[in-house]
Amino acid sequence: MSYWCQMYFQNSVTFAGMRIQWVFGMYCAVLTLIFIFVMLSVVLCLVSPHQFLYVQTDHTLERIWGFVPLLILTFLSWPSMGLLYAMSELETPLITVKCIGHQWYWEYEYSDFAVITYNSYMIPEKELNLGEPRLLTVDKSMVLPFSVWCRVLTTSFDVIHSWTVPAFGVKSDAVPGRLSESSVKVEMPGVFWGQCSEICGALHSFMPIRVEVVSCRVFEQWMSVLEDVMA
Repeated sequence: MSYWCQMYFQNSVTFAGMRIQWVFGMYCAVLTLIFIFVMLSVVLCLVSPHQFLYVQTDHTLERIWGFVPLLILTFLSWPSMGLLYAMSELETPLITVKCIGHQWYWEYEYSDFAVITYNSYMIPEKELNLGEPRLLTVDKSMVLPFSVWCRVLTTSFDVIHSWTVPAFGVKSDAVPGRLSESSVKVEMPGVFWGQCSEICGALHSFMPIRVEVVSCRVFEQWMSVLEDVMA
């Protein structure tokens, strides 16, 4: 989860999230080099203006500064295109979870074994226990097994929402009447938080997401308990 004064991404636990951070770091490095080069050129122009009297009429230089940015943009496009393709490619899932956005809570539906549906509401600040994060704690969490491909389907019951978990590198819009699909494979167990990332009304900031990632055995036990409760 995010911490106070955090300046960078959350620690990623999926391959897609790691790729996003790598591409972002590479872009920052390239942009820093370009910024340094431009600033040095400006300083040279200010210090020795007589050396650049004929720059405006140098056709060779104009071709160079038109062609070099094209090469840079082409170089930068390859990692991002590969990342978009990798994120859009859907693996064969073992678990499917349907996330339905409501004003202002989330509904989760598991249908692989038995139809299990429950709602996840944010716990008010006055009812929090010591150590529980404000505006992120919910009464019922979404549960996923780790090291397993899971399919997350998102839709909405009323207005547009967005199911977003930064540690997964996933931001899936929940649009009424439409199913958005994404694949997630979490590489380590833990508890991960997210929030609705689409302005959806007065209580938009009160739609937290809490995902518990557990082992396959614990997940099967959790599913069995829910099946008995809802039977």
